[in-house]
Amino acid sequence: MKIGIIGAGNIGGNLTRRLTALGHDVSVANSRGPETLTALAEETGATPVTASEAARGARIVVVTVPLKAVPDLPSGLLDGAAEGVAVIDTGNYYPQQRDGRIAAIEDGLPESRWTEQQLGHPVVKAFNGTYAQDILDRGRPAGTLGRQALPVAGDDPVAKQAVRDLIDELGFDTVDAGGLDESWRQQPGTPVYGHQGDADAVAKALAEASPERTAEWRA
Repeated sequence: MKIGIIGAGNIGGNLTRRLTALGHDVSVANSRGPETLTALAEETGATPVTASEAARGARIVVVTVPLKAVPDLPSGLLDGAAEGVAVIDTGNYYPQQRDGRIAAIEDGLPESRWTEQQLGHPVVKAFNGTYAQDILDRGRPAGTLGRQALPVAGDDPVAKQAVRDLIDELGFDTVDAGGLDESWRQQPGTPVYGHQGDADAVAKALAEASPERTAEWRA
């Protein structure tokens, strides 16, 4: 499958490593240009491209950049993507640590709903609370007792299923975390953020989440 990854940091880089190892055709972009991705391309066989080229022909696009950088992504980012492309948002709002104040999120808009508005395309929230190293180290065959599970939120059932299938291929179970308006349940500071438990434990953590953003995660 053709997959575009926009952002080559810890999550984007390790997804590139795992997805190419599984045989997917991966194009990867960052903010500094494809010439800075030579080492990752040589390591993985991924194709380094500009951000405006990353989605071309892709059935899944992963947007894994700092939230403050999302509005600066090229316009028409997804114009050349495959019909019905599923867009994964891995982002988190870190107002004190990185992103500054985003008023709509401070007022209660779920982070991924804000990202969706910036992109002009529906997104599926996944990988945002996953340790990057877990992507490399903790994948297990389906049916393995205690297999780590990841929450997945989104409104489009077809796109959500495509993302869940990809995560299963990477070696993780998934838990349906509801629509994007419920995706606050997996934002930073919630019980499921950074969770490494199985599907039952993740479902329990999602249910225990509070919509109140704690002081640590407010501007």
